[in-house]
Parts: sequence; C-alpha cells; structure tokens
Amino acid sequence: MELDLLFPAPGHDHRRCVAKAMSAADELCDARGARLTALRRQVLELIWSNHEPVGAYDILERLSAEGRRMAPMTVYRALDFLTEQGLVHRLASRNAFVGCDHPRGDGHDGQFLNCTACGRVAEIHDRDISRAIVDGAARSGFHVANPVVEVEGLCSGCRVKTADA
Repeated sequence: MELDLLFPAPGHDHRRCVAKAMSAADELCDARGARLTALRRQVLELIWSNHEPVGAYDILERLSAEGRRMAPMTVYRALDFLTEQGLVHRLASRNAFVGCDHPRGDGHDGQFLNCTACGRVAEIHDRDISRAIVDGAARSGFHVANPVVEVEGLCSGCRVKTADA
C-alpha cells in the first residue's frame, strides 16, 4: 500500500469510506450472529464520519444533537461491542476511537500514524513491527496480548503545507 493512500486527500468522497465500513460491519456481524443494533450502527457511522479519532463524549454529544438522549454507559457499551468485533480501535494516546479499515474481530495488531497537525489517523499493518514487539517482550518473559503502536508525526499533506509555510 502506498503511503499517499493512507491519508485520503482533503475533499475525497468520504461517503465511500462510510459505505465500505458499514458493509464490512454487516458482513462480519452476520457471519458471527452478532447484533449490529441501530445504536451500534449509528455509533459506528459517527466514528467513520471522518478520519479523525472520536471520543465517547463527542459521540454522546452528537447523538444528543440528533435528538437522542442517553446515558454515557449506553455509548460505552456500544463502543465495547464495536471494539470486541474488531470494527473500531481505541487509541489510548487520545482516549478516542477510529474505525478499522479491515475488521477481523480478533484483537489484531496494528500501527497507527497520528498526524499532530490535522488530527487524522491512518492504520498500517507491518508484521515485522508486531513480531519485533512480541519477540522483544518474550525475551523479558512478557506475553503480549495486543501489540498496538501509536506513532505521532506529520502526514504527507501536512508536511507539504509546513514546507510551503
């Protein structure tokens, strides 16, 4: 995968991203017999509404703006379901969630490139990085349950803007 494709160009047709994510969620949940309720679907759509991480309280606020009043725990339960199914990832550094571009629901590893300028996040999957983490931890007697790495920096679009300034 080319790095330029990781961060979509500004103004891209984001409806395609959302449609693809929702289709994948439907397929995955149907195959597992898991219920993608209306609320879970709505939360997933809100997470996929752009390529920036979304916090639980931001989701709650958006749902409230749409006329849905609910307790924070309701949103957290929906987020737990989506995370367990592998449809979203929690980014610990931002205490927020991003959609998974290839959901498998197995707590898969990944690396996240967090742009500090525009706030967008891209997910990559480098087995060598994951293997290095697992192997390094094993040498210390540590068992890795979920080798997720978050890396901060500038996406190519923001690097160009910074260079032009």
